[in-house]
Amino acid sequence: MKLLRYGPTGREMPAMLDADGQPRDLSSVVGDIDAGAVSTDGLARIAAVDPATLPLVEGSPRIGPCVAGTRTFLAIGLNYHDHAQETGNPIPTEPILFMKATSSIAGPNDDLPMPRDATKLDWEAELGVVIGGVCRYVSVDEALDRVAGYCVVNDVSERAFQFDRGGQWVKGKSADGFGTVGPWLVTADEVGDPQALDIFLEVNGERCQSGTTANMIFGVAEIVSYVSRFMTLRPGDIVTTGTPAGVGHGRTPPKYLAVGDALRLGIHGLGEQHYNVGPPAS
Repeated sequence: MKLLRYGPTGREMPAMLDADGQPRDLSSVVGDIDAGAVSTDGLARIAAVDPATLPLVEGSPRIGPCVAGTRTFLAIGLNYHDHAQETGNPIPTEPILFMKATSSIAGPNDDLPMPRDATKLDWEAELGVVIGGVCRYVSVDEALDRVAGYCVVNDVSERAFQFDRGGQWVKGKSADGFGTVGPWLVTADEVGDPQALDIFLEVNGERCQSGTTANMIFGVAEIVSYVSRFMTLRPGDIVTTGTPAGVGHGRTPPKYLAVGDALRLGIHGLGEQHYNVGPPAS
C-alpha cells in the first residue's frame, strides 16, 4: 500500500493510492496516518478496505508528510561507503546516530526556507524507515518485522551550523523544512528488500546523487536493532538511514544551495519530491 496525507499544514487528511495511482480519502477508516494507523493492527484495517469504495481526492491538494505525530526523528550519519569516502572520513565501525528536531518535518513539495545566517545549505537524499511496532532490544532477525514502511527523506543540512559552530550536529540538521518526508509511506510488504532501492537527487536539473541502498554500511535491519539498544522506537517514529555520495559539501570546491534553487529527489517505488529553496521564514 501507498499511504499519504493531503491538505493544508496541520490539517492533513489520510489517503491511499488506488490501482491507478489516484489518491482515495481514508478518513472513514482512520483519523490520520499516525501511530495507530501504522501499527500492525492499523495497517491490517486499512489493507482490508477496497480502495475503489473510497471517495477520490479531488483537485491537486498539497501533499503533507506521510506520517503524523512522529515523536523521534533519528538519523544515521556516514552510512554509505561512497559518502564516507567523499568526505574523507573512515568507515564507521558502529552506526553514527544523531537527532533531527521533529519541527523540521515538512511535506515532500513544501518549499525549503533558507535559515537566517545560513551559508552552507546542503542536500542528502535518504531512505526513511517508518516504525510500526515498539522496538526495544530488538534482534536483527526481528527488526524488519517492526517496520511499517519506507519513504523518501531529504536530510537537509546547514554545514556551517553542523561543523563550524561547535557542539552537536543536531543544530545543523533541524531548521524548519530540513526533513522533507514523503510523498508516500510505502508499506514494507510492497517494498520488499530495502537494500535494493535506487536513490537520486538533482539540483536545477543536474544529477548530483545517484546511488543504491545496497551501498549502505549498516542495513536497515541492523540499524533498527542497533538503535533499539539505546532508545525505544515507537510506531510513527522515523529513522533516516544516510545518504550516498554526491552531497554539496563533498565536492571540490564545495557547492551549496541558494534561494531559488530547485530540488528533485526520489527513490524507486517510493515516489519523488519537488521543491525550491525559498527566502528565510519570517
